[in-house]
Amino acid sequence: MFIAKLWRVKFGALLMCAASGYAAGVPDDCTQLIVGISPGWDSMRGHLQLFERKSGASWTPVSPAVPVLFGKTGLAWGSGLEGQNETGLRKSERDGRAPAGVFRMGKIYTYDAQLPPGADYPFHQVTAADAWSDDVTSPDYNRFVTIPDPANPPPWFAKQKMRHNDFAYRWLVEIRHNSDPPVPGAGSAIFFHIRRGVDRPTAGCTTMAEPDLVRLITWMRAARRPCYVLLPDSEYEKKWQELHLPPPESRKVEH
Repeated sequence: MFIAKLWRVKFGALLMCAASGYAAGVPDDCTQLIVGISPGWDSMRGHLQLFERKSGASWTPVSPAVPVLFGKTGLAWGSGLEGQNETGLRKSERDGRAPAGVFRMGKIYTYDAQLPPGADYPFHQVTAADAWSDDVTSPDYNRFVTIPDPANPPPWFAKQKMRHNDFAYRWLVEIRHNSDPPVPGAGSAIFFHIRRGVDRPTAGCTTMAEPDLVRLITWMRAARRPCYVLLPDSEYEKKWQELHLPPPESRKVEH
């Protein structure tokens, strides 16, 4: 009877984890991995590197690490495939921090009619009617929305519209933080995009030089289920095995 009771407790715990969406790191179906590393939780700078693997095999680097910028106040634990159970500072709306953890990649949003040559990934050409909601009171919080009449937009649209004719937003690659489902106030509109300058951090996105972003876009393939991991270096050293990440010595930074 004791064994049966113990089994029921363990089985119930597994069901709770599954229902909560918790996962033990990078899933098996992810065979393209984007790795972002910061020196510490409060750093706005770091490096990003691309890795690939065959199903069940080890990760292999396919690019050198390139410099990137994170949130102006650093990093905080986000809500993706990993990080929901972590203790410590949590990502919140307008905190100026990039979400740490493991995340699926979403769609590409671009001003252009097509992706760069060689790219093959789901994308949407942004129109004057498109927005991404950061209003915590909205049922569309942290979701892509299209308004019916951009000539007569609602009051909130001016600050949440996606087409600004801003070079930094030419390519927006969705990082699926706080997406399944969105929790009001836990952070919204997290993307890869072009940096504004070498000393211009973000409100929570990850930015880089345009050639590096274009290289990432042309490399990604939806069938390979790409993921993004962002961690401070100390957390990476502690968690790389349990999260199924490349070993720390495989990360090469160009100086």
